[in-house]
Amino acid sequence: MAKGSNKKAKSQQGSKNAAGATGTQSQKQPPAPQPAPATPENSGLLQKVLDGVEKVGNKVPHPVLMFFYLMIGVIVLSALLSLLGISVTEQVAVPVPVEVTPDFYEDVSEYTLSGAGTEPVDFVIQEQTITINSLLSIEGIRFLFTSFVPNFQGFGALAVTLIAMMGAGAAEVAGLLAALIRLLVKVAPRALIAYLIVFVGVLSSVASDAGYLILIPLGAAAFLAVGRHPIAGLAAGFGGVAAVFMANLIPTPNDAMLIEITNESIALAGGAPISITADYFFQAVSALVMTVVVGIVIVRVVEPRLGKYDPSQAGDPDQATAADEVDPKLEARGLRRAGLAFLAVLGVVMLATLPPGAPLRDPATGAIIGQTPFMQSLLFIVMLCFFIPGIAYGSAIGKYKHANDVIAAVVKTFAGLGGLIFMLLMISQFIAYFNYSNLPALIATALAGWLGEAGIPAIPLLVGFVLVIVLLDFIMPGSLAKWAIFAPIFVPLFIRLGVPAQTVFAAYRVGDSPINTLTPLMVYFPVIVAFAQRYQKNAGVGSLVALMLPIAVVVLIAWLAFFILWFLLGIPLGPGYPVRI
Repeated sequence: MAKGSNKKAKSQQGSKNAAGATGTQSQKQPPAPQPAPATPENSGLLQKVLDGVEKVGNKVPHPVLMFFYLMIGVIVLSALLSLLGISVTEQVAVPVPVEVTPDFYEDVSEYTLSGAGTEPVDFVIQEQTITINSLLSIEGIRFLFTSFVPNFQGFGALAVTLIAMMGAGAAEVAGLLAALIRLLVKVAPRALIAYLIVFVGVLSSVASDAGYLILIPLGAAAFLAVGRHPIAGLAAGFGGVAAVFMANLIPTPNDAMLIEITNESIALAGGAPISITADYFFQAVSALVMTVVVGIVIVRVVEPRLGKYDPSQAGDPDQATAADEVDPKLEARGLRRAGLAFLAVLGVVMLATLPPGAPLRDPATGAIIGQTPFMQSLLFIVMLCFFIPGIAYGSAIGKYKHANDVIAAVVKTFAGLGGLIFMLLMISQFIAYFNYSNLPALIATALAGWLGEAGIPAIPLLVGFVLVIVLLDFIMPGSLAKWAIFAPIFVPLFIRLGVPAQTVFAAYRVGDSPINTLTPLMVYFPVIVAFAQRYQKNAGVGSLVALMLPIAVVVLIAWLAFFILWFLLGIPLGPGYPVRI
């Protein structure tokens, strides 16, 4: 995504999106002004650094090979550290075991577990000695052989990807996504599209996986539709979804579990538990402020570096060439039918959610938000919101004449995921081996213990806390795993320093998100690389890292400065929750 990969949309065909949508320009209209491509004359230090990052990063082996080498490294390192007897003892938040019942079925050899994943997760604080499990011991070798299939079978990213792409594929092949983006281009000011995509990405953390798999390619398509570089649109979507993942205008299911861990940690210091809204003011304002920050970086840094788009460099020509024009009357009819289909889906979901005792409410409390059936169904609901309207639109314009046409569209979408599925197979094995070895837990616990014993005052300790979280996010992208280790150590420590738990939790939000855009260990990172290769065939891991590095760095600096300012001004973090005791 450097200078050599700059691209330019063909004005005589109009700008196109990922679904093959045509733009609103015609041959008689000049193309929209583009940022000047980076050249040696206007390149500064930042440009040279990013070019270097991209060049070095793209020399990294194919992601499949990279994760294979990482697996070998983990196996060897676990054996060495286990031989040395490395261990650490700390208090850690662990989930309370849930009683489950095996359900056997006569026609299959496998069984499911009733009760698993249907109730809120509770945590307790336990003292644990974390030792390194050698993958070259008898037990480790047994794990390597016996877990290979279950590792992939239980890897949630695979099922999530297939389900999300099922809905998106049906809508994309029908042309609905193209029509929606043309409509967006007509009604949204061109200058605000980047900010709009980032903002929707921030909100999408309520249904986190849908944001990665649907919004990010839509961001690329929307930029292409207005004659802007599609990779910049991809960066806008990725930045909103990942770099600001822990901020939202709505409390998320992830917040509920993190607060539960926080409350168990508060109990260690004899304090009162906090609610899910304890830092809501800070979270909501952060969502708005970081939307602007990411949008500015996209417009001022990312787009000028990418320059103009050349569709000839696309990895998938269908993504960057003209699609068949749709008769405006047919398109209008298709959009009306798609809108009615969407309202029908929405109506069914509301009937299943809003009435008292509805099936998507929490069966015990009646709640809708939190660890509830509704929140657990969001990805499926999002898929239906694309799949059903996509069928309605395709039927209206004559794209789908039979049910077989819809099936063919989904099969076509799945067929393009073969390389990605192989990559996810390797990622699932690496993550399983890494976790089995206990290496991430030991590293995190050791760093947390060192920082907690450093005797640093409150504000510098908060800053150090954020920076350690940032470093660990490269090897432990999951927010729950890190907080389960850090909360029992730092929440009581900060309470003794006069800093309440909600402030520590707010600081954790700041450190946990920005690196999501840079670490290949984030399960959707290879998926985003695949999305980028649609528009730039030579895009690799280094390309994506160089693309997102300015966003990650600026978001981290701006968000940390914003947190420190909030703390110094003494603004309440949530309703009834002060920033200092």
